[in-house]
Amino acid sequence: MKDWLYKTALVLTIIGAVNWGLIGLFNLNFVAMLFGVGTILTKVIYTLIGLGGLTTIGLLFMDIERETIHDHERSIARSSY
Repeated sequence: MKDWLYKTALVLTIIGAVNWGLIGLFNLNFVAMLFGVGTILTKVIYTLIGLGGLTTIGLLFMDIERETIHDHERSIARSSY
């Protein structure tokens, strides 16, 4: 998948995690506070955060270290031209 997709999904997942942390610590639902309780926009935000979380599951199965090494090898190969 595209790198931008994983970065976007990761940002959404972080927003969701911070919101759950605020709910747990202070009983403050920041998303509902900003967009209203039970509004269409709030449901869209929650849906996007959920899809972001599902997308980041793929990061568990990626060999990130191997891909980083290959990217580094490619940059070395390019610079030697």
